[in-house]
Amino acid sequence: MSRIPQPSSRPTVKTTLVPPARSRAPSPSKPAASVSSPRVRTKSVPKSPSKAIRRPPPVENEPPVPKTPLSIKEAVALRRAEAKKAISTSLGLGNSAGFGEFENLEDVNPKKNEEETLDLGRWSVKETIERARSTGAINLSSRSLPCIPPALFDIHLGITPDPLKSAASEPPISSPTDTPFSSRRTGQREGPAWFEAQDLHVLKAWNNDIVEIQHEISLFGSLKTVDLHQNRIVLLPDTFADLTALTTLDLSHNCLTALPSNIFALPNLTVMKLSHNALRELSFGAPFLKPPSRKAQHDTFSSRGFFDPVITRASSPLPRLSVLDVSHNKLTASTIDHANLPLLITKADFAANPLALGDSNSTLAFIRALSHLEHLKELRCETADIGDDAFPSNLSTSESHCFPRLRILDMGETRVTMEGLQSALSGLKQDITYDFTTEEPPEGTLRVSIGKKVVREPWEVEAERRVKSRVPKSVTGTESAGPSKTDVGQNNTDVVKEAWEIEAEQGLLTEGGRRRARAAAAMSAADVAPPPKPSPPIGHGQPPTPASPSQPSPTTSLTNPQYYKATTQTLTLPPLSAPTKSHARSFSLATSFSSPPSSRGKTDFALPTPTLPLVAISAQSFAQTLKTLVLSNRKFDVCASLPIIGEVLLPSLEELVLDGCGFGDQISVTRQAEAGTAASLRSNDTFLPLLTRVFPSLRTLDLSYNVLTSASLQQDALSSLILADNSNGRKGLRHLRLRGNRIDGLDAFQGIAELFKGNRSVPDWKLEELDLRDNEISKLPAELGLLPLDVFLVDGNLFRIPQRRVWEREGTRGLLSWLRGRME
Repeated sequence: MSRIPQPSSRPTVKTTLVPPARSRAPSPSKPAASVSSPRVRTKSVPKSPSKAIRRPPPVENEPPVPKTPLSIKEAVALRRAEAKKAISTSLGLGNSAGFGEFENLEDVNPKKNEEETLDLGRWSVKETIERARSTGAINLSSRSLPCIPPALFDIHLGITPDPLKSAASEPPISSPTDTPFSSRRTGQREGPAWFEAQDLHVLKAWNNDIVEIQHEISLFGSLKTVDLHQNRIVLLPDTFADLTALTTLDLSHNCLTALPSNIFALPNLTVMKLSHNALRELSFGAPFLKPPSRKAQHDTFSSRGFFDPVITRASSPLPRLSVLDVSHNKLTASTIDHANLPLLITKADFAANPLALGDSNSTLAFIRALSHLEHLKELRCETADIGDDAFPSNLSTSESHCFPRLRILDMGETRVTMEGLQSALSGLKQDITYDFTTEEPPEGTLRVSIGKKVVREPWEVEAERRVKSRVPKSVTGTESAGPSKTDVGQNNTDVVKEAWEIEAEQGLLTEGGRRRARAAAAMSAADVAPPPKPSPPIGHGQPPTPASPSQPSPTTSLTNPQYYKATTQTLTLPPLSAPTKSHARSFSLATSFSSPPSSRGKTDFALPTPTLPLVAISAQSFAQTLKTLVLSNRKFDVCASLPIIGEVLLPSLEELVLDGCGFGDQISVTRQAEAGTAASLRSNDTFLPLLTRVFPSLRTLDLSYNVLTSASLQQDALSSLILADNSNGRKGLRHLRLRGNRIDGLDAFQGIAELFKGNRSVPDWKLEELDLRDNEISKLPAELGLLPLDVFLVDGNLFRIPQRRVWEREGTRGLLSWLRGRME
């Protein structure tokens, strides 16, 4: 339904006269078919004021009124005509009766309205200019404007700019949908108040048809951003350089052939984009070559009046410029004033310029001037006319500061060769790479692009680097003409292999291969075993059995980079599964042998089998500086190997991970004289006190998924483990993880919490994290709320109070606060 009132309040009828009883008026919402005969009104029967006259029902055999169907295109055209007529009627431009000039559907053909463009809901130019008084920013892009609207100067500055030759008439700035000033409510202001108005600081008018710019543009002294790209600007007015507050200038994709000389004296300009123009020179020092005058003092007074603002210019060429884009112009190296280049340039783009045209020697001086810029990080000269003569072999060696911070050098599709650049940049401090990716190069790396640019993803470069790292050095060396197998075999030690590669070479990827390897190792050990000697006299003891030469020593295996990471000082031993229990009907086709149980369930036979092999670890060169020891899921031989003399073997160890090892309250301890010798003494010891004595510098202890009970958590043992003790050199635990054990009570922690009654802090307390999840705790003592913990995890236990929502909503602080409240 159209929102526009119908042109006539009375419906039209057929042209032929019919009796009143048979007259049928069409619906007002449906358009009536146009006819050539004049309209004739039918006589209506007058109604009695006291009683309504009943009309007889219509005859059933009455022929239907013929209607002309409308197509969708004709209906849309008619709606547009009605809307346009209604707009003109509301503005007082037409008569409200009838459609005026629209007499039939041919007059409202949509093809005639193709020139009328829809605004798509955006404001008109006038309304945009008025709203900019409150925001300080205006965007007039993509409006086909022949010039900057003079209304901008009139509304913001109250002046009328001089007419331009390229735009004789002012472009329309209003639309029919704008609210006229006379229709506004009484007391409503036309714009913001004088104290609410803001100076214009952003002007965007890109993608228009602007050819000239009014010289009054300089009166917008607060402009910081001017974006006029994709226009047809031929020349800038000299007063454009008076915008001293300008920081960003984008004049790319225009028709500029020259720039005002004072534009290179803008003190605050940081970004200048002049690409895709027809510039022939860049005279950075032109404003500073004038004879001494009032302008030489860098203060320019406008000639309009005494109260006009003072224009302060820079004392050096563009002192704050960081981004300069002059690609796709007609610049040569001789027409660029490289002696006065801005010193703070970080990104410079001279692509697609005939730099070597005319004087090819000037490109050498141009590149040398760029190499002296200390802040330059990106230099792009792609498809420019430049060759190897601009990069002499002594470029980086003769200069003390040659491209000190350069990270990207793009010489793609130029006459520069890789050999010439390699010799010219050989003296740089940066690492040079020729792989061009989409990511920024890391600090200290120079990415060079030569020839046709092939942009690759970072993962492709990393894959190629790994392949090259596996190639032996002798293959790429210059000593031999071709690769040889002997050279490849000699450099295998330089390649760091993965764990699966080592297992594949040893044939240990299948269970059968591992079983055959165990059998072969046991037979070789039995073949070289020395003959039994007579037992020595009592009191003389038995000399140690020499190690078999066929079996590698555990002390040499732990230094493998597969297990020890020197960068993080971390030793990670692989897990060892528990030995399988055989039954009476089990059999094996392998040769029977008698070997210690330590040879089963391993992938590396040189590794020690005890869960905590401190004897083998203490014999390594990194034992005194080891920081992290990871021994997860080592269940083959649940014991600890210690030397006979001394217990503090790893003085710097700060993190110990023993999760999933099956430790209980007691631990079996094997004491050996040295690594690789047979066990001389085996005993049982309490687990937690042993860890306290052996690792005095421990800060993180992970005992998750073992079989510890509350019997091992005695208050004395727990206090010595957690609290710091300067007399014994203990630093105190910060992280204690006891998840997945069999702990059913927290009496020891309750006793330690008594230390905080009446004391806000205990100097020896360092614990920050306590993990008691997935245990069998039936009650949570209220005294635990006194412990100053950052992380306290109690999920998966048996207690019902407090409820789960206490710590799920408020976390550790809420749980501790709830426990303290229970004490009161």
